[in-house]
Amino acid sequence: MFKKILIANRGEIALRIIRACRELGIKSVAVFSEADKDSLAVRFADESLCIGPPKAAESYLDPKRIIAAAELTNADAIHPGYGFLAENADFAEICESCNIQFIGPTAQQIRQMGDKIFAKKIMAEAGLPIISGSEGEVADLSKAMGLAKSFGFPVIVKAAAGGGGRGMRLARDEKELEAVWDMAKAEAKAAFGNDALYLEKFVENPRHVEVQVLADHLGNIVHLGERDCTVQRRHQKLIEEAPCPFLDDETRKKLCESAVLGAWKIGYRSAGTLEFLFDKNKNFYFMEMNTRIQVEHPVTEEVVDLDLVKEQILIAAGEELSIKQADVELRGHSIECRINAEDPERDFAPSPGKITYFHVPGGHGIRVDTHAFALYDVPPHYDSMIAKLIGFGRTREQAIGKLLRALDEFVIEGIATTIPFHKKVLAHPDFVSLNYDTSFVEKMLGEEKKTKEKPAEPVEAGRSS
Repeated sequence: MFKKILIANRGEIALRIIRACRELGIKSVAVFSEADKDSLAVRFADESLCIGPPKAAESYLDPKRIIAAAELTNADAIHPGYGFLAENADFAEICESCNIQFIGPTAQQIRQMGDKIFAKKIMAEAGLPIISGSEGEVADLSKAMGLAKSFGFPVIVKAAAGGGGRGMRLARDEKELEAVWDMAKAEAKAAFGNDALYLEKFVENPRHVEVQVLADHLGNIVHLGERDCTVQRRHQKLIEEAPCPFLDDETRKKLCESAVLGAWKIGYRSAGTLEFLFDKNKNFYFMEMNTRIQVEHPVTEEVVDLDLVKEQILIAAGEELSIKQADVELRGHSIECRINAEDPERDFAPSPGKITYFHVPGGHGIRVDTHAFALYDVPPHYDSMIAKLIGFGRTREQAIGKLLRALDEFVIEGIATTIPFHKKVLAHPDFVSLNYDTSFVEKMLGEEKKTKEKPAEPVEAGRSS
């Protein structure tokens, strides 16, 4: 077992890893930028070390600074969390060359699944259903236009090295494809250092469902059920729940078995997530694999009663999985709301600044993962998520009820947050009745805008208002 783990991340995931380390009896090292010097991760880690200025490229995204910090503190492993260097194959290789264990899959597996074109190809070989699209990188707009005509509009342009919705553009006709091509290319280059694009047939009114897997070095693989991530805005997940509320048992079995088969195909080792799109007829298609712990892992933890970060660490230390598939039993229902420092009234504009008052909800069935506190300064340099609110109940209805109550109790003053937005979503009739797809948020916001812009009816003469 590791003696000391350096956490190459910040925010709530850094705290999450510190807690797992402490329960396993492992020392933790928090690295931090100058913007995070007063963070809870710095306070609660066994050791901490400043690695640079606020800019992520000069701190959390700099492999040299991370490795130097690990060597200086004699850390024998690095946990990358999610984001930053978590899916950077070169960084995983650097760790290995420095005799530091990277807590995650192999560099080859990260590279394979990071290449969306290769990932689709190898998963198709494993027998997973794949969305129609280009067989590889599309060289130019002319080629893209020909392919789009061959399998029909609408199509979606995607970054080959992408993720998180960046470098992704929808085109419903030739004119739109011409308009978005250069934008997608530029965004892919800026986000991933690679402007390669590929094309897929766009699945109309899709639902987004993912399967959590764990795999060890002995070839043992288990799935921990699925999560529904359909409530999104601009391809960014906002609400996740487990299990997926619209799946029947037969479809769930096929989906989860497909995920295990995909992980087996590449000899996967660590925690990972295979993501799928469902069409209106409940046919599912492999989309991508995330080779890391995900933001929404708590909803799975609640329904299977298992600490996924601990499992990740144990697998990296060479231990056998602590559970077998027969041991996995899903219980109840869990839903997570991502609380972001954003202003829903201003098109979700970032809202950094000082939190003047901070009250976290509690009570039965409520969990809050956060790194924020009263008088905390939310920095403008990083992702805007400041908390994850998770509700758990015996049924979906109970989980929704607990979350609505908890959102009323969650008080954050000094900055704008997405708390009011989540209240609207959870109470929306279409969300409650499962009548939604990935366009739900845009439709809901569009309806709100129309209502606000609707002129007031004139009052007739002689009538009192």
